[in-house]
Amino acid sequence: MSNVKFLPQLSILGFAFFLSGAAGLIYQIAWQRILFSAFGTDLVSISVIVSAFMLGLGIGAIAGGRIVDRYPGKALVLFTLSEAGIGVFGFFSPAVLTWASDTFFKQSVFVIGLVNFLLVLVPTSLMGASLPVLMVHLSQSWNNVGRSTGWLYSINTLGAMVGALVTSFILLNYIGLNAVIYIAACINIMVALTVYLLLRQKP
Repeated sequence: MSNVKFLPQLSILGFAFFLSGAAGLIYQIAWQRILFSAFGTDLVSISVIVSAFMLGLGIGAIAGGRIVDRYPGKALVLFTLSEAGIGVFGFFSPAVLTWASDTFFKQSVFVIGLVNFLLVLVPTSLMGASLPVLMVHLSQSWNNVGRSTGWLYSINTLGAMVGALVTSFILLNYIGLNAVIYIAACINIMVALTVYLLLRQKP
């Protein structure tokens, strides 16, 4: 495939993964704020969220890589399903995390932390799966695994940085916490629909 024909696909994928990274950090900051009300301390809530994100990203990367290796032709479908799954969880996450905190509030800090940790592990695993899935799809067109991996990772990291800055200094100062989470969920759904509709036809 020529570089000219590949450029629109590259731009769409790049922008989609940029937004996906931004949504991920919006979730991380917002969910930590929700857990703060359950634990009453930033130290425990931050530890739960960061641990869940790190483990989830690792598990998702391994699982996503193995699945997409078996079905490389379905890479974009797997990516859209992952993004849609994150978005669906995002919409329900304020209610789910609040329910978990209210249900187990009489339990020890360890039990509350474990329950919330397992809940957050679900969407973070889907986040982790998105990189290897897109990497396989992109490498089929780019024919360079190293460049496709580095490009995707850098774009996603840049999006995460922007998401963290915008959430901390703008969104949380002007709108409610739940609304911030709903924005992130809408971003994931939009990314899933855009990628599926515009790139579902294999070049």
